[in-house]
Amino acid sequence: MKIVRMKIDPAIPESLDAGRIDPERVDSTTETDIARQAAADEAEAVQDVARFVRRIRLRLGLSQAEFAERINVPLDTIRNWEQGKRCPTGAAKALLKVLDKAPEAALAALH
Repeated sequence: MKIVRMKIDPAIPESLDAGRIDPERVDSTTETDIARQAAADEAEAVQDVARFVRRIRLRLGLSQAEFAERINVPLDTIRNWEQGKRCPTGAAKALLKVLDKAPEAALAALH
């Protein structure tokens, strides 16, 4: 593997790679454009969470109902997480991270 180190200085345009940014496009970006992109990023993040929850459940080989019972949350909550309607927060988010990294230990601790 070859590591290439580069020094760039925004004050020296020649130090920037060609095509790195389009200054005209950046300058013409409006607050509405930024808000639209932020909303799209948020929607994508919610879908990532939905895929994460679904992946954990499927790795455990459980149906939604079985998963809900094992982690002691309502079935509707699991459905909402997996459909991207809701995102797990707090303790549920922490539990999902533990289930992802150490599923056997997490499930054993729950029962």
